[in-house]
Amino acid sequence: MGELLTPRETARFVAANSRDVRVDGAGVRGVAELLLARASGPELCVDGWKTLHELNPRAADEAAVNWVFLTDTLNFSFWADDAERKCVVGYRGTPYSGYWALCAAVNRALDEGIPVTSASYYATVTLEQVRHILRSDTDVPMPMMEERHRILNETGKILLEKFDGSFLNCVRKSEKSAQKLMNLVVENFPSYRDLTQFEGKRISFYKRAQILVADTWSVLEGKGDGCFKDISSITMFADYRLPQVLVHLGALKYSDELLEKLRKGEMLSYGSKEEVEIRGCSVWCVELIRDCLLELIGKNGEKTSGEITSILLDYFLWDYARDHREDMKEIPFHRTRCIYY
Repeated sequence: MGELLTPRETARFVAANSRDVRVDGAGVRGVAELLLARASGPELCVDGWKTLHELNPRAADEAAVNWVFLTDTLNFSFWADDAERKCVVGYRGTPYSGYWALCAAVNRALDEGIPVTSASYYATVTLEQVRHILRSDTDVPMPMMEERHRILNETGKILLEKFDGSFLNCVRKSEKSAQKLMNLVVENFPSYRDLTQFEGKRISFYKRAQILVADTWSVLEGKGDGCFKDISSITMFADYRLPQVLVHLGALKYSDELLEKLRKGEMLSYGSKEEVEIRGCSVWCVELIRDCLLELIGKNGEKTSGEITSILLDYFLWDYARDHREDMKEIPFHRTRCIYY
């Protein structure tokens, strides 16, 4: 099959060979123009990860890095089979769903004195304990509970054996390289190996590995151990919400056949051609949006709060999808139940 393509190489290759999904140039420019007005604000700044999200850690220490590692290890498959019936976790008076329900559950457990972010705890945590920690306030449990339990045990044991129980030790082995950290994560932790095949090529998306690098950079505020020299090499995180918002904004187009499948709620298997096309074209779309945004910033002489990365564009678009959920409800997201996103 040849050499494994990196996430960015994968995106370029998939976009060039996609049949049912395509990137729309005019739509790309439209999204870049939408982002231009926010180039100097907190939404496109590494500080926004903390200031705009109340559940994220405030500190920039080892405990915060271990919080990030735990939540990103469990950061997969939150979509509900029925949009009207969801897993909801209330925390300090606010109900949360989706990924934020996980964050709320972790913070709730810490408040209750459960050392949930400690590798020595989750390496041996039982399924019943995991069910309790991730319990929903509704009668709808968080999906894939058995898989979450298995991955916690597996990951905790590896973290103890190879990194003395702290993800910060893994971060320090990266020598301040985002790519090296991503590869360390993929090599050492099996549940992060988000790779498959497409048109005769071995491809990778590494959604959770990349978001782990990004969130580590963010929680450490791009400083000290989190000052990655090549942070701009990380792409957006290929999930199911970003394609939806890119279609909504006109930057991504689906064929009529694919759109019909998605509207019927048909499941797409992980690694299937249509699923890969959706994810790959989404990543390439955001790369092109970033290029266009940087061009507009240069032409307009706009000031920015720091380096504009695909990470920051992903954060913004993901929040945009959450805030415009009602506006986007006519655009279906693709349904793939797996541990990789």
